[in-house]
Amino acid sequence: MSQVTSSHAEELSQGAQTLGVVLNEAQHSLLLAYLALLVKWNKAYNLTAVRDPDEMVSRHLLDSLSVAPFVAAGGSRWLDVGSGGGMPGVPLAILFPERQFTLLDSNGKKTRFLTQVKLELKLANLDVIHSRVEQLQPPQPFDGIVSRAFSALEDFSNWTRHLGDGQTQWLAMKGVHPDDELQALPADFRLQATEVLKVPGCQGQRHLLILRRTL
Repeated sequence: MSQVTSSHAEELSQGAQTLGVVLNEAQHSLLLAYLALLVKWNKAYNLTAVRDPDEMVSRHLLDSLSVAPFVAAGGSRWLDVGSGGGMPGVPLAILFPERQFTLLDSNGKKTRFLTQVKLELKLANLDVIHSRVEQLQPPQPFDGIVSRAFSALEDFSNWTRHLGDGQTQWLAMKGVHPDDELQALPADFRLQATEVLKVPGCQGQRHLLILRRTL
C-alpha cells in the first residue's frame, strides 16, 4: 500500500482550491499528517472502510472540507457526532483553529486514535469524548452539530436534541438525498436547507441537510 506522497499533497491543494477553501502551508501540512496517521492506524484499528490512501484525500479530507462554508457561517462551538476516524471534525478543526470542536464516539479504539491525533498534531481546539451521544451532558448547547453518515435523520435528531437549542445548526452529511428519512423527521425539527456538495474526486452524490430545532 502506498503511503502519503507528493501526489496526495497536490490532490489536496487542487481539491481545496476547487472547493474555494484557502489552506495555508501549516494547515496543508497538518491535513497530510492527519492522513498519514489515518493510514497508519487504520491497519490495526479499522477506522474507516476506505483503506487506500489514494482514495482518502477525496473521500475523507476533501469531503470533510466541503462543509467548510456552512461551519464558517455558524458559531464557535461544534460537536462531531459519531466521529469515527475524525471526519469531518479533524479537518474542520485544522481549518478553523479559532473554533472549538468536540469529537464524540462510543468506540474506544476510535477515541484512542482521535486522542493521538490531537496530541501529535497539537490541536488545542479539539476535545475527544468517549461516550454514547445520549449520555453526553454539555454545560451549554452547541452552536453546531455535524454528522457524516452517522445514522438516519430521525435518530440523529432524537439522539442529539438535548445537545442544541433553537440557535443550533444541525448539519447532516449524506450521500443520495434521503427523502424517506426526511418524512420521519421529528415534529420539533425542520429542514432549513439542502445543499448539493460537489467533492473533487468523489463519484457518488453528496448532500448536506441543514436542520433546525423548532422549540
